[in-house]
Amino acid sequence: MFNFKDIFSVTLILFSVIDILGSVPFVINLRKKEGKIHSGRATIISGMLMIAFLFLGQSILKLFGLDIGSFAVAGAIIMFVLAMEMILGITLFRDEGGSNGAGSIVPLAFPLIAGAGTLTTILSIRAVYETPNILVGIVINLIFVFIVLKSTNWLEKKLGKSGFAILRRVFGIILLAIAVKIFKENILI
Repeated sequence: MFNFKDIFSVTLILFSVIDILGSVPFVINLRKKEGKIHSGRATIISGMLMIAFLFLGQSILKLFGLDIGSFAVAGAIIMFVLAMEMILGITLFRDEGGSNGAGSIVPLAFPLIAGAGTLTTILSIRAVYETPNILVGIVINLIFVFIVLKSTNWLEKKLGKSGFAILRRVFGIILLAIAVKIFKENILI
């Protein structure tokens, strides 16, 4: 049932799609806006979304009359807006007063960690790998996500203000490129 080679493959695939290391500048920026990031809450909600999508993803999309491409384009648009914030140093995503840590859910848990790319990847790898191996790969990635989210204060101190500003713009451009790629691959032109 469990195949370590498959678990390793699933883990690497999801690690590259989630790209939590590339999201560190965004997480630090979000923490500055929110005051605090709830690492545990973001990790648990991301995990619930990924596992729910593993079992119910296609059914949920069909229920709303949506296809994977439409879902991916919606996620790409959100990622595009987040990338523009990072690159231009502006705030387009505004927190509603009294939302108390909502940034740990939107945009951190969804769409950054468990976004359209991650969820569509989970649907795709389901055709290749067995469910228990995918579940283990998801859990391994969630452990890594939690560790990185908990380490953002330390990472920020090591980077410094100018290092953080440079990284934020570089990763903003990468996030923008990923958003454009997802958009391009799922739009009929």
